[in-house]
Amino acid sequence: MVYTVKNGKFLVITTSEGWENLTLESLFKNYWKAPKKLVHEWRMEKAVLVNDTAPSWTVPFEEKSTISIPVFKEEPIEISISNEEIEVLFEDDHLLVVNKPAGMDTHPSHPSDNNTLLNAVAGYIAAKECHYGLKHIHRLDKDTTGAVLFAKHPFAGSLLDRMLEERKIKRTYLALVEGVLTQDNGTINEKIGRDRHHGTRRRVSPSGQQAITHFKVLKRMKDKNLTLIKCSLETGRTHQIRVHLHHIGHPLAGDVLYSGKPVFPRQALHAAALQLHHPITGEIIKCLAPPLDSPPIFHEDDIKFLNY
Repeated sequence: MVYTVKNGKFLVITTSEGWENLTLESLFKNYWKAPKKLVHEWRMEKAVLVNDTAPSWTVPFEEKSTISIPVFKEEPIEISISNEEIEVLFEDDHLLVVNKPAGMDTHPSHPSDNNTLLNAVAGYIAAKECHYGLKHIHRLDKDTTGAVLFAKHPFAGSLLDRMLEERKIKRTYLALVEGVLTQDNGTINEKIGRDRHHGTRRRVSPSGQQAITHFKVLKRMKDKNLTLIKCSLETGRTHQIRVHLHHIGHPLAGDVLYSGKPVFPRQALHAAALQLHHPITGEIIKCLAPPLDSPPIFHEDDIKFLNY
């Protein structure tokens, strides 16, 4: 694990065991795979310090060197803030994980939106510290609940974007589907594209984008004709779980957009767990998102089946 501390605008890192052969150039390029534009700006401005001085970028670090990176640069908040109460599942100087309720978009679709999760998180940040460039890393549908990951500054955002692209952020969902699934687990590997007959729907389509969903049965509720499953994604297509489960004949309960019966006020889908290695410290972060619905759709006991 990498030891870090915040000091003014700087993220200060003490070099770890095994970093003796690293240089600033290899640290940003190979270890973090940081964005070239941002690193070029820091290099040209001599903004990154080693042991409090502007160093050569190609000289290996000495043992127990300190690296100061100006990631905490205050930026104006470009969206309106709201005082909506949010449930924070994890927070440090770089990341924030929030439990999104139903009926709330993840981010604004146009500038006049002010009641999204991003607006609420911006309000939460503004009330306690400076704003350094808040960004959502992924999104959930308006009526899907659960864990959403945010970056609190652009450097963390760029590292998390790459991790998401490389499938290094594990998200596990709980879902209640109609019918009793006979197979214990399975993988749905079907491409997803737009439904040309409906503006908001997606559908399985040979000309669509690759989409892979894994599922495992957690509980069969024959008396209710429902099955509780957990899902994990290899891809992140719009409505992916909803489309794939509809395709195999077991739509989400409550998902009327995809032929589910209106037994719940929303589709029964909850992003219950999120796991990743911290992009800067390497720490393993595990977050469980308690169910939020009242009356409940999912229950606390359902979480224990995840084994994420």
